[in-house]
Amino acid sequence: MGNSNGFLLRQFIRNPGQVGAVAPSSRHLMRKMMEWPDLENAGAVVEFGTGTGVFTEMILDSINRDCRFFGIEIDPRLTAISRRRLPAVKIYRDSVANVEELCRREGIDQLDCVVAGLPWATFSPSTQGRFMDALMKVLKPGGQFVTFSYTHSLLLPAGQRFRRLLPEYFGEVSRSETVWLNLPPAFVYQCRR
Repeated sequence: MGNSNGFLLRQFIRNPGQVGAVAPSSRHLMRKMMEWPDLENAGAVVEFGTGTGVFTEMILDSINRDCRFFGIEIDPRLTAISRRRLPAVKIYRDSVANVEELCRREGIDQLDCVVAGLPWATFSPSTQGRFMDALMKVLKPGGQFVTFSYTHSLLLPAGQRFRRLLPEYFGEVSRSETVWLNLPPAFVYQCRR
């Protein structure tokens, strides 16, 4: 995907509220995202925002062969890229607000983990709340939620609002150290229901 950088930047310029990245996530950020959740023992995992499929590949490398998995991506171009990259993986072109219905289609009652690459700091309060409410309908008690945010997002009202929102939904919320070797620098939220 040598052309991913330019593609993501163009998509970000067209629709920054839907595509929050200007470049693909670095291997350093991906490793930081994958080090906390217990994907090896998970029975059902969903990825919110598959993007170009780079995190999807790492999730697939981390889950066991019996784990049920699918991804959700709303952007049609990114959906096409991730489907081409990973043709054997079910990737829905849909909103994560519909995760409950998508889980029902897949025969999944509850999720052990959700890995999210969504641009939370670009969402309105109602969108943040709607997505988190949808997540809570399918994440089992003790389930894990892992997402990342760019360090500069903490300067934005929506980024601050998202940080304050997480403890309203999760009993455990922690934040990783900054991953400086990412463009832009980022950190990971690790949450347990």
